[in-house]
Amino acid sequence: MNTSIDQSMAEKIKPVSFLILDVDGVLTDGMIIIDDLGNETKQFHVRDGHGLKLLMRVGIEVILITGRTSKVVEHRARELGIQEVHQGAKNKIEILRKIMTKRSITAEHIAYIGDDIVDIPVFREVGFAVAVADASEDAKEAADFITGNGGGRGAVREICELILKVQNKWDTVVSPYYSA
Repeated sequence: MNTSIDQSMAEKIKPVSFLILDVDGVLTDGMIIIDDLGNETKQFHVRDGHGLKLLMRVGIEVILITGRTSKVVEHRARELGIQEVHQGAKNKIEILRKIMTKRSITAEHIAYIGDDIVDIPVFREVGFAVAVADASEDAKEAADFITGNGGGRGAVREICELILKVQNKWDTVVSPYYSA
């Protein structure tokens, strides 16, 4: 497990052109709220969403793979412009391999953020495996990198910024915010 970037870690990040994310516990804090009528709600961090938009602006594709199925996830993905969402994923590694085959990409081009033992097989397959700060201990042990922030609390933004900075794209993507 690692929480800092050295040269070997940077080498894992440089070729990343796809960021694949789990949802519950990564884009959210893992809490699922269900009201008396059975309506589900989730909470998303606005800066995580903005980080994903920054990645997409420089051509890094974002894909969601989640074990649960929720209309909330569909709405959030649409709002962010995420085109590919896999819900009800009982076998994430199988979906990952289909994505790789469909796009003719190798594992080194993929970063994946997860939070639990179901993500470990994917961690073993991708080029850069990330566990959020409040992930299960097993997930943290299997990851290349552990965020400083928890799921749904800025962890995704942290990784978006890390990828952009290591790939020397940060200044370009944020420059419009500094010029007026």
